[in-house]
Amino acid sequence: MAFAGIPFFDDLPLRKAEIYGRSSVRRRYGEGELVLDFDDDTSDVYFVVHGEVRVLIRTAAGREMILCELGPGRCFGEMAAIDGLTRSANVTALTNTELCVLPASAFMEIVLSEPRICQRLLRLLTLRVRELDMRLVEHSMLDLRHRLYAELLRLSAPRHGAAGQSIVSPPPRQQDLAARIGCRREQVSRELTAMIDEGLAEKTKGGLVLPRPETLRSRVQSVLDGTD
Repeated sequence: MAFAGIPFFDDLPLRKAEIYGRSSVRRRYGEGELVLDFDDDTSDVYFVVHGEVRVLIRTAAGREMILCELGPGRCFGEMAAIDGLTRSANVTALTNTELCVLPASAFMEIVLSEPRICQRLLRLLTLRVRELDMRLVEHSMLDLRHRLYAELLRLSAPRHGAAGQSIVSPPPRQQDLAARIGCRREQVSRELTAMIDEGLAEKTKGGLVLPRPETLRSRVQSVLDGTD
């Protein structure tokens, strides 16, 4: 089936899945290959089947910032399908990637005819708005150091076998961190060195360890609360 393994369509009746699946196509992209670019006049919706893509946004000043990475089961391109405007982001394959591509007309017919899928889309859009709101607050209120703390916390996961610790794995590239928080790579390098010296970060073969994530979280919150 065309939509097999794509959680977004979990509640789609089998017959509809077969009908709308005929409108979809599978496309493969190599590592580093462009999927979408800013201002593209297309409206298809993309679902990641295998691999991973990176989403970049462009600021009003023309600077590009990494917004997120999307892996299997995630989707992108739904905004253009809804409002018909040109693309607002750049999407590039990070690895060899397979995508399921659905025309906007079929996507909207599914969403408007299936309440559960419509609710899923609304939750997805709401989550993205909340994430963007938080990033806006961080860029408005936090200095570079605390923006880096916040981004590392966002990228990290609990470290297996080490209670209270977190890890960013694989190790993040400094230029990628800089593109996420809006600064230069050299600034990230200095801040990471300071974190290591203070015992707030450790470099390992498997990733960047955050031994005291709660300390980082507390420092970020103190600035946001105006108590620092």
